[in-house]
Amino acid sequence: MDLPASPQQAHRTVTGKATSRVVLITGGTSGIGLSLADSFLREGDAVAVCARSRAGLDRFTEKHPDGLAVQADVTDPQARTALLDAVGERFGRLDVLINNAGGLVERDFSADDATAALDQEIDLNLTAPIHLTGETLRRWPDLSAIVFVTSGFALISPTRAPTYGAAKAGLHGFAEGLRRQLAPRGTHVLEVLPPTTDTPATAAKTGPKLPPAEVAEATIRALRERRPMAFPGNAKLMPALLRIAPRTLDRMVAKL
Repeated sequence: MDLPASPQQAHRTVTGKATSRVVLITGGTSGIGLSLADSFLREGDAVAVCARSRAGLDRFTEKHPDGLAVQADVTDPQARTALLDAVGERFGRLDVLINNAGGLVERDFSADDATAALDQEIDLNLTAPIHLTGETLRRWPDLSAIVFVTSGFALISPTRAPTYGAAKAGLHGFAEGLRRQLAPRGTHVLEVLPPTTDTPATAAKTGPKLPPAEVAEATIRALRERRPMAFPGNAKLMPALLRIAPRTLDRMVAKL
């Protein structure tokens, strides 16, 4: 794979085979995460994924026996430590961290109680990826790239899920500041902001949905070109609409 490589990384091997990168993807057994894993594996990379569901991990292992599938809840500090231990034991290094795990919870603050399980939602979507990033950098400070899969809702929050929008906006801000901090090291920090994507989480939702493979393709391309942000599908219209037609964008999001 023709992602930028440092000289010391270019000739490394994993389990005896030449490999471009070792990639860890959280939430990597379904939806966008699984499409990312498939894409990196096709490029010849070694891939580790984590998820909470044992069934999804088993399906991943059956499909990709050379990959590493770890059962881990990224909101649990001990599970994060065990996850990084497993990656280190299997591959000896990590080059690309992809913070993909997340979940949207619809909340109506005009109702009686909209804060049930709020801490868990914020932890999964914001706090956990920040912790995992810091813990990963302490182990492997020369990471080639860190990827945050946020959402178009990081730029304009959805009416039906304002706390999801708030968490993704927070992760957007973290990625922006981290990018400047790690620039002297040469670590590429990429934020991917997909629109509504066809995943198990959106199975019941009607309307246009982007195939997750297109999100993966946009991510691979943005890594190759070392871009700071990637806007798959119609999300590419959002920056321009925010500048020239914010009210139009607001009306569009109100329907989501």
